[in-house]
Formats: sequence, structure tokens, C-alpha cells
Amino acid sequence: MTPESQDQEHLRLLSLFHYVLAGITGAFSLFPLIHLFIGIAMLAGPIRPPATGTEPIPMAMLAWIFIVGAALFILLGLSMAVCMALTGKYLAGGCHYGFCFAIAVSELLCMPLGTVLGVFTILVLSRESVQRRFGRNIPPAVVGGA
Repeated sequence: MTPESQDQEHLRLLSLFHYVLAGITGAFSLFPLIHLFIGIAMLAGPIRPPATGTEPIPMAMLAWIFIVGAALFILLGLSMAVCMALTGKYLAGGCHYGFCFAIAVSELLCMPLGTVLGVFTILVLSRESVQRRFGRNIPPAVVGGA
């Protein structure tokens, strides 16, 4: 197998895995929908605190914490899933090197699958032959230390 065909195969596999991880991330980012609906229900009125005489946190404030927290989590998760899917597309097409590298670095925080995929993506993108495929200008190695 030639190095060029090996690079092509690695990029194809990384692209596929990015699509899979994007789907998983998108699905998991929708879990807080239940919190969003609970917060909306708290504001609408069907959920009432027990009658204890004291209410340490106003119900409306607690409802907004549920709504805003869930909405932020969903928005960030879906944004990351879209970026992962775009990275899969760009890896297959050999374009947007900087975007692919930045998303690979951010995937390191998505343990455990994102960490593994991010490390392998960084390793493949660091190869000179892959950088040439992406059209990056690689300066010739400095010989003699000057």
C-alpha cells in the first residue's frame, strides 16, 4: 500500500468516524429536553412546590434555571455535533485543514470516544503528506541550523 493510498484510507475512516460521533453527540445533547419541558411546566403552573411555609428559591427562578441550562446544553451539544459532521465532510474532501484540526483538539474533551478520535485525527493531520493533500505550504526543512 502506497503512503498516498494509506493517507486516503485513514482520512476516509476518520471521516466516517466523525459522522458516527456527530450522530451520537447529537442524540446525547437532546437528553436535557426533559429539563426544558419541566422548566416550562413550572412556569406554566401545573407544578407547585409543597406547602411548607417557606420557599428558599422562588419557583420562577428555579424554572428559568432549568430552561436556560437545558437550552444552553442542547445548543452547545448540537453545535458540536454539526461541527463534527462538517469535519467528517472536510476530511473526506481534503479542505479546511485549520477547522478540522481545531475540532479535533476540541474533541479531546468529549471522553472517551471523542478523545480517541481527536488523538487519531491530530496524528493523521500532522503528517506532511496529509498537509500537502490539504494544500498547506510546508516550508522545507532547515539544514545546518541556520
